[in-house]
Amino acid sequence: MFVKTKMTTNPFTISPDHTVPEAHEIIAEHGVKRLPVIHKGKLVGVVSKEDIDRYSPSKATSLSMGEITYLLAKTKVKQIMTKNLITVSPDALLEEAAILMRDNKVSFLPVIDDKDGLVGIITESDIFDSFIELLGFREYGTRLTIEVNDEPGIMSNLTSIIGQFDANITRVAVYRGLNGKSSVVVGINSFNTTEIEKAIEKTGFTILHKLENKNR
Repeated sequence: MFVKTKMTTNPFTISPDHTVPEAHEIIAEHGVKRLPVIHKGKLVGVVSKEDIDRYSPSKATSLSMGEITYLLAKTKVKQIMTKNLITVSPDALLEEAAILMRDNKVSFLPVIDDKDGLVGIITESDIFDSFIELLGFREYGTRLTIEVNDEPGIMSNLTSIIGQFDANITRVAVYRGLNGKSSVVVGINSFNTTEIEKAIEKTGFTILHKLENKNR
């Protein structure tokens, strides 16, 4: 799955010469956490609600409300925005985006095309949603978690067993464990899996968990 399939396109943006109150107004009005800062069609930074909060005087300040308003009104986005951003290509895999976020301790990435133009943003929430979708956790049917030996031919044997019952395998994921064992999660679009389970265990595999999702 690619970044371009899960990113938010046409995000709200702002100019570096806009003021802090203007940035705050856009963030509050549209319920977003951050605004990419665009100058002459290029991404030059990002300003977030946290950036604005950090710059705003604390409640303990001796400044009057009028002084605070004046100070913020004179402050440009370019003065408080975050620069030197970590970015990702729309053609990158979601795994690449997740690693970039994790390694750089950021919660989102601007998505930049080959002309350095902003085409979207991708966030941690997008990655989480994709992970849930990839595993088919919310899909109608049955998910079996099966313990197997981590060796060649296991997946072929397991899928052939399920195939004998004309069941449709919708998802497959493998979690490699310790001591030469792995857990294979198999999604099946049916609740009639009793005979499938018996055949799987008869072959020597162990079913660790069964989850039925009847919500469509």
